[in-house]
Formats: sequence, C-alpha cells, structure tokens
Amino acid sequence: MKGDFKDETMEIDSGGETFALDNKPSSARDLLSAARRLVDQGQPSQALHAVVMAMRTQGGDEAVLQILNRTRELYKRRIQETASVDQLASLFAECAIREAEPLGHQPTSADLFCSTKERVTADAHGVSILEKSGRSQIMLDAFADGSSFICLKCGGLVSVHRRDEHYAYWCSSM
Repeated sequence: MKGDFKDETMEIDSGGETFALDNKPSSARDLLSAARRLVDQGQPSQALHAVVMAMRTQGGDEAVLQILNRTRELYKRRIQETASVDQLASLFAECAIREAEPLGHQPTSADLFCSTKERVTADAHGVSILEKSGRSQIMLDAFADGSSFICLKCGGLVSVHRRDEHYAYWCSSM
C-alpha cells in the first residue's frame, strides 16, 4: 500500500556516516536529529526528506500535507512582506533625498515639479549614467542601505568611503 510507510527505511550518507532511519514512531526524534546534522553538513534536500519522514511517523500523510500547505502560505506572506519593506525603504530614501537639499538652495517652481530621482541623479547635463541605463533605483538603494550619503552642500549622492575625497575634490559647492 502506498500510504503505509511502516516498513520504509531511509539510508542517508552524510560525509562518512550512514544513518539508517526506520520509520517507527520512536525514531521521529532520531529523524529530526539526523535532519539537523544534514543541514549543518550542507545537505538540505536530505534533511527535508528526514523531516518529512518524521512528520509521517507522527501524523501520517495528512500531517505532511498540512505542514507543506502552511509552509507555502508562510512563504507567500514573507515574499509580500519583503516587497512591502523594499517599497517602504525606497519611499523613505526618496523622502530623505528630498529633505537633503543643498545648504542655501531655495527651491524654484521647476524644482517643485521635478522628481527626487531626477534632482539627485542628474549630472551637469541633466541625466546620470545610471538613469540612462535604466538603473536609477540603484541610487535610492545605495542611500537606503547606508552605503552612501547625501551631501548637504551640493545634493549629490556619495559613497561613505569617498566622503573625504568628495569634500576635498569633487563637491561643486566647495
């Protein structure tokens, strides 16, 4: 019978050790211990197999399906939360960039209608290399992850590793 796993045995080779895991209710703990060792050894597929067998010993196929469905839902929720966090980080970066106008800079009516991305990423000719290549989000991400800062004197986005050089050589307001 396909659903009857009482006689099933799993052998897992984990770098010199071979685990013979029989499918008895008393061995569920052993299966989970073996799964932890397999994860530590970089064998996630075999670890998952051991966990599924442990779940089967305790609750049968129904328990396995229930946990897999729950895992799928948690995964979907995490993906949505990650997308929301990324959007929030980008929005925060845009707001911070808007607030970081160069000192003494009075916004004109043209500035009010100009987006943050265009103001910060534009070069002397009005268009940055990243924007030309369709990668302007990189600028916002660099600010959001803390690897760059906005110069309050010129409004430029500068790597934190080049702060001194920026002020000494490149800042247009110096």
